[in-house]
Amino acid sequence: MTLSIESPESLKSTQNTSDLRLRDIIKTLPREVFIKNKRKAWTVVIINVSLVILGYIAIALSPWFLLPIAWIFTGTALTGFFVIGHDCGHRSFANSRWVNDLVGHLVFLPLIYPFHGWRIGHNHHHKHTNKMGEDNAWHPWTVEVYENCDTATQFVYQLGRGRVWWIASILHWANVHFYWPEFEGKQREQVKFSALVVIGFAAIVFPTLIATTGIWGFVKFWLMPWLVYHFWMSTFTLVHHTFPDIPFSPAEKWHEAMAQLSGSVHCNYPGWVEFLCHDINVHVPHHISTAIPSYNLRKAYSSIKENWGEYLYPEQNFSWELMKEITDQCHLYDEENCYKSFKQYYSKN
Repeated sequence: MTLSIESPESLKSTQNTSDLRLRDIIKTLPREVFIKNKRKAWTVVIINVSLVILGYIAIALSPWFLLPIAWIFTGTALTGFFVIGHDCGHRSFANSRWVNDLVGHLVFLPLIYPFHGWRIGHNHHHKHTNKMGEDNAWHPWTVEVYENCDTATQFVYQLGRGRVWWIASILHWANVHFYWPEFEGKQREQVKFSALVVIGFAAIVFPTLIATTGIWGFVKFWLMPWLVYHFWMSTFTLVHHTFPDIPFSPAEKWHEAMAQLSGSVHCNYPGWVEFLCHDINVHVPHHISTAIPSYNLRKAYSSIKENWGEYLYPEQNFSWELMKEITDQCHLYDEENCYKSFKQYYSKN
């Protein structure tokens, strides 16, 4: 990918915010952040596979009281598998499409995640980030949408937006990525293929695991690490674009560059999480351009901070207080105030 670097100062002097285009920001990034490095990409794969194997060895050998630590480590390492597949889905892992598709399917297999079903939907999110009615990455419901749902659906939505936010990724996984009739043409065939691949994998591996290790073995070796993986998936997805004052805009008011630049949250996680998950939470540059491989995100972010820092949402640090603030306030969308909590909604009804 060849880009000409422009001075952000010259861009800012000739543009106001409404004139800012995404390509203007992209042009200020160093060329090297877009370059795929085969050695780095495959090194990440080798390290990640080794860490997952290490995690499963730890699960096998740990006494019961150390199992939670082994589960957390292994589940977080499996989240690294997802990040590798994430690069494959954006075609930023390898130059060859077939390599991206093959690696993407392989790393998604232990997660029982259909690659193409996720890839197609996720790319839609990048085209419509923080656009009401279009963004499919857990955009908040309006009061009108919420009121038109039955009680059971409202309850499930409350769970995913509240203190058990960590189940939201499981609900999304089960409800979205397997249903190929919702797609058309070539995409339908791709989604069907990916869904059948992971269903076939589960149909072979799960009975084998249960037959050799019992139900407890299934829970110990697969279910618990898988739940940890979904904890991180839920947390990352929620935090990436959700804060009490981050707006979601209707299509007629939506501004692509500002949605990607100011609507993405950079959140700092503990170093071991950042390492195992390949810096996926350095999220702003990923929304500026999905062509940036994960190992170049930090360099791209440094450039964005230097050149466009005034437009960035303040950096956050992962903590219980952060999750409490989001899950206590960011419930129903209110165009005037961005969000209305369930408590506020029900106090007036």
